Amino acid sequence: MGSPEPGSVSWSVHAACVSDVGRRRQQQQDRSLLDPERKLFIVSDGMGGRQAGDVAAQAVITVLPALLERGLARAHASGIEARERVLRESIIELSQHLQAESTGRVGLHGLGATVVVAWLHDAQVSLAHLGDSRLYLFRADRLLPLTEDHSVVTLLRQRGEITPEEERTHPARGQLTRYVGMEGEVTPVVQTLPLLTGDRLLLCTDGLTALVPDQHIAQILRTSLQAEAACQALVHAANMVGGKDNTTVLIIDCIVDHHGSRPSPGDAT
Repeated sequence: MGSPEPGSVSWSVHAACVSDVGRRRQQQQDRSLLDPERKLFIVSDGMGGRQAGDVAAQAVITVLPALLERGLARAHASGIEARERVLRESIIELSQHLQAESTGRVGLHGLGATVVVAWLHDAQVSLAHLGDSRLYLFRADRLLPLTEDHSVVTLLRQRGEITPEEERTHPARGQLTRYVGMEGEVTPVVQTLPLLTGDRLLLCTDGLTALVPDQHIAQILRTSLQAEAACQALVHAANMVGGKDNTTVLIIDCIVDHHGSRPSPGDAT
């Protein structure tokens, strides 16, 4: 690839992912996708029993990329709005497909999955989510949540019925209000944000966030400079406090140059 034109945006990403079954579970139902070429990154947490959880999470990481590619090819416009529309419509189509697949099929009752997506383009990230898998932005030494859980305890906290501290241990924790494969209309939350050089994106399942407070997550991201090491440290932290669930952690480090200089070869994945 040649040098960029003066004033253009040159950027690269380095991504890593670690997924661990944890200390209480026998089966891994988390799935993840790292596609640096398309700058597409997905994390999904399967639910609904052993077979159903596997089927749902696997479909998220295999079917959704194809739907996104097809949607872009059919789009009659370009830009942020078109990309967000493709992302939203693709997740809705995937959810409808999974819901239809589970109807009346033995072993697939309750099939569903969370999804969190980071789709990078032109020094921006379009993100979408359903469920309680999360996406954070670590920027300028601060951890910023970019998603809010679609869960019963989130609704209770928003209504003032429980405190944030009670939310972590409430009996309804883990009960989702939106997810891929649910009955009825599904509404993914989609937004696009600009990226700055040095930004770090964190996608993760609730195996991490149910056990490790945001302050501890931020400290690990602050001290683990390499994406691979940060992933390992976060999974280790979850396991050290019980490892009650599968834990998947995906980190994307962004190098963006708005002045047109090329990133060093070591920066790209």
